[in-house]
Amino acid sequence: MVVSDSYTSRVYTEVADDGDTLVIRVSGNFDFNMHREFQRAYRNVSPPPKAVIVDLSTTEHLDSAALGMLLLLRDYCVEVGRDGDEPRVELINANSHVSHILSVSNFDRIFSIR
Repeated sequence: MVVSDSYTSRVYTEVADDGDTLVIRVSGNFDFNMHREFQRAYRNVSPPPKAVIVDLSTTEHLDSAALGMLLLLRDYCVEVGRDGDEPRVELINANSHVSHILSVSNFDRIFSIR
């Protein structure tokens, strides 16, 4: 686990048992303060996974910066998948508040949300 000088990491990553799925868990408020951690969570994975799951089960709130970070994740997956194996991105386990924000932002049209 990476610990910064100012606060403890709130972005956790693991590769699922299938070996092809990267799971990113975001805890607490998903906001601009997590930008570097969130980006590191998926950019340092080699080879790129076939799927990226963002588990929002412990996310209490997300703001516009978080929505932007999710879009950057999607763009990254398009970039690494230029040869036809674009990793799919799924958002899972959001509470009702976070689900509402995703829905109002029309992210249900962009991402698979479970």
